[in-house]
Amino acid sequence: MVPAPAAKRTHFSEVGLIAFLSIAALLVHLLTNGRYGYFRDELYYVACGRHLAFGYVDQPPLSILLLRLSQLLLGDSLFAIRLLPALAGAATVALTGLIARGLGGRRWAIALACAGSLCALFNLAVGNFFSMNAFEPLFWMGAVYLLVRIINGGSPTLWLWLGVVLGLGLENKHSTAFFAAGILVGLLLTSERRHFAEKWIWLGGVIAFAIALPNILWQTLHHWPTYELLSNIALSNKNVALSPAQFIAQQAVFMNPGTLPLWLAGLFWLFGSRDGRRYNVIGIIYLVTLAEFIVLHGKSYYLAPAYPMLFAAGGVAVERIFAARLKWIKPIFLAAILAMGALCAPLVLPILPPDKLIAYMRAIDMEPPRTETSHTAALPQIFTDQFGWEQMVGSVAHVYHHLRPEDEKRAAIFCQNYGEAGAIDFFGPKLGLPPAISGHQNYFLWGPGDWTGEVVLILDSSDDHERELFASVEDLGQVVSSPLAMPFERRNHIYLCRDLKISVQELWPRLKKWL
Repeated sequence: MVPAPAAKRTHFSEVGLIAFLSIAALLVHLLTNGRYGYFRDELYYVACGRHLAFGYVDQPPLSILLLRLSQLLLGDSLFAIRLLPALAGAATVALTGLIARGLGGRRWAIALACAGSLCALFNLAVGNFFSMNAFEPLFWMGAVYLLVRIINGGSPTLWLWLGVVLGLGLENKHSTAFFAAGILVGLLLTSERRHFAEKWIWLGGVIAFAIALPNILWQTLHHWPTYELLSNIALSNKNVALSPAQFIAQQAVFMNPGTLPLWLAGLFWLFGSRDGRRYNVIGIIYLVTLAEFIVLHGKSYYLAPAYPMLFAAGGVAVERIFAARLKWIKPIFLAAILAMGALCAPLVLPILPPDKLIAYMRAIDMEPPRTETSHTAALPQIFTDQFGWEQMVGSVAHVYHHLRPEDEKRAAIFCQNYGEAGAIDFFGPKLGLPPAISGHQNYFLWGPGDWTGEVVLILDSSDDHERELFASVEDLGQVVSSPLAMPFERRNHIYLCRDLKISVQELWPRLKKWL
């Protein structure tokens, strides 16, 4: 039997390594993503999926379309809703390995890069529930992978595919525009600017714009609601305010402290190494995107989708630095990343029961950074927002079905935020509840339906506002919730309000809450 050429054997071993670590990432999510409950945003996304459009107040349409298709094919179970994010997480690990390979890395570089991507806390978190954040690293790293292939002498038609990837990224989340700006600056500041003399990069830009155009037109027709939303958030105290130093420090936490030497090594390699400088456009992309989010006071996790490319560069750097001497550092480096990932995984994956998780966080003296001021619960926010929804809807249904028959037929259910409204719409039909109405985010655009203003059940923490608007307000008791839910959700009461003093058409614009 003739042995396979060494180059061919190496190729298959590298591809096999990428596949193995990607499957490991997939299994991590499939084995854990059904242990708690539906996440607040998932309930809202499902509601958006029942109102398919080219845009929404707080997001572009792609992730909503993907969720709707997933529901039609697989159903509404936690496993079904969270399968696509799990697959996206696995694909991100694979792309990280492919980028490392494109940068000239071999097996150790690929192993370190994929391990960094697999163990990054942000990647573990967003791959475990449905949100547009789960797909963002996939689009960003897809663009970088194509860019590396172009730098390596690939066909100029790859610019067309890069345009497709960026266009889809923009249809998934608007922050892709900041990453695209980083790519533009990186190209202009390096020798890769030569591509602007060719038609392919311009055609790629046209393709990206064409894919994003439906959402741009939707934004225009609706008077730029996303801009209004972001402006409102900027003027509020909703998000935790961070100094530039705090923003940068939190990157180490979101990425897993064990990966810090890896991605820093990657950043230095891109600028300080002869081989790395060929790809320093990647380092410029990172620094530009970092600067954008710091200047615009973005949440600290907004930069997280950019790190797999630094993991890839870091893997190459470590592999080459320790190629001849101190070879034992590479397996220790890999073991440290995996060990720190395992230590921190319970902070972002539902591995432990809630009571044990609280004790665990105290024991290791660590928790994910809080990004919103309203988060005051003991559990990390991604877990807290998975509790209490069914109990809440059950208590509303109990009150609703004890109304007088004539009131039950006319009553609407008004919620203060899209989580509550999404829960009513998701769990309520089986309990005989009507659709929820709300002024929050896209619920405002969907309007009050056929509500006449005669009877409404309102979920609120006090009845001050209701007594100004209605002739009669009756407190029917506190909402039943979980002790693990957000404190402000547990404070809600159910108020029976009758006879709106003004018309519904006059009231509705006042209820707009884009924050």
